[in-house]
Amino acid sequence: MARLNHFDLLALGFMTFALFLGAGNIIFPPIAGLQAGEHLLPAAIGFLITAVGLPLLTVVALARVGGGMPALTAPLGQTAGTALAVAVYLVIGPLFATPRAAVASFEIGISPFSGMSPLALSVYTSVFFLLVWALVLFPGRLIDMVGKLITPVLIVALILLGTAGLWLPAGPVAPPQGDYVAQPLLKGFLEGYLTMDALGALVFGIVIATAVRDRGVFERRLVTRYSVIAVLIAATALALVYLSLFYLGAGSHILAQGVSNGGELLTRYVQHTFGTPGLLLLSVVIVLACLTTAVGLMAACGEFFGELLGQPYRRVASVFVLLSLLISNAGLTQLIQFSIPVLMGLYPLAIMLVVLNLADGLWHVPERVFRPVMAVTCVFGAADGLNAAGIGQWVAQALTFLPADGAAWQSLSAVRDLATRFFQSLPLADVTMGWVLPAAITLVIAASADRLRGRPPADR
Repeated sequence: MARLNHFDLLALGFMTFALFLGAGNIIFPPIAGLQAGEHLLPAAIGFLITAVGLPLLTVVALARVGGGMPALTAPLGQTAGTALAVAVYLVIGPLFATPRAAVASFEIGISPFSGMSPLALSVYTSVFFLLVWALVLFPGRLIDMVGKLITPVLIVALILLGTAGLWLPAGPVAPPQGDYVAQPLLKGFLEGYLTMDALGALVFGIVIATAVRDRGVFERRLVTRYSVIAVLIAATALALVYLSLFYLGAGSHILAQGVSNGGELLTRYVQHTFGTPGLLLLSVVIVLACLTTAVGLMAACGEFFGELLGQPYRRVASVFVLLSLLISNAGLTQLIQFSIPVLMGLYPLAIMLVVLNLADGLWHVPERVFRPVMAVTCVFGAADGLNAAGIGQWVAQALTFLPADGAAWQSLSAVRDLATRFFQSLPLADVTMGWVLPAAITLVIAASADRLRGRPPADR
């Protein structure tokens, strides 16, 4: 019976760390630390819950069901489960996360030397995705290429950067800003959404398991064990990276004038502290981090959609690499702004899916609980996402085309006002978490009804 030796297991953990460590993991902690200021600790704890704890639980849930997202979403039914899986794969694949990885690595690692011209971005993203495509063609060699070659270089560079943030702060820690003044933990929790790691974990679970099987390990118990160990290694490393970048941002107040994202702040800090050699180090960190994440995401999308559509893996992966290349030229700030409402609507579904799978021993028939709880979460999560997108302003603007004294205008205005008041009256709605109470109530009712109905006759 084949087993992984300690070196291969460590390489698997390094590979998992590299898959998760992408654009969002590097650009969001510094800006969150800057805004949290003196409330750094509770903000960082909230961030770690969604950016480290939730991905870890997600992989554990996947390991328990012994498969990828299809196994995790099975109680929802084939149609709903497939729809959720497609949405997750598109978001963490060609629509948001993968293009963001390319653009972030350009703006942070390359633009200080090349400038921010559209031509420079286009040339860089072309080369970036050419490398991604070349690596994606051989998914079975991810441990060798990523875990044993790329990640050790990345870890050394991150240690140097993180140590600098701790021992060479740019200035004193400033007072907190915005929502970090009154609700630092909750604000940090929401900022952790932006890393997309919980969504990434839904698809990386199968990539990790495939990498284990490619080493000749096929026993389900061992595949599960090695997957969980790999994620524990990755989670520990990610937490250390986040904490060091949080502190780096908290001490960079004097450098933050006019910055629009964490990538710009990080670039300014490195240039201020180390000059040009520091920028070269940062280029290595960000390019390697984003490259490995993009490879993992494209490999996962190729495997999922290849099986779903009945098409060869390489053909599907190549199409998604090309689509990511086209979208990546939108710019980092624009991609972040566009992705926020989508994540606010999709993350609640990911959270509840993991919670329900981890607690599956509490009910007799999973379908009785999964379907109503996920349906309610979808409705209220979508409302939070639409609110984050400013949909109320769009509706108000659309209504201006109707006569103000017309019956249609009055009816639509009344419906809009009623819906707005209802969703805004929910607890935590002001921080785009209005879905929590409705989902919790539905869970209690559905679980109670399941216990009262008992097991189906065939299972007794």
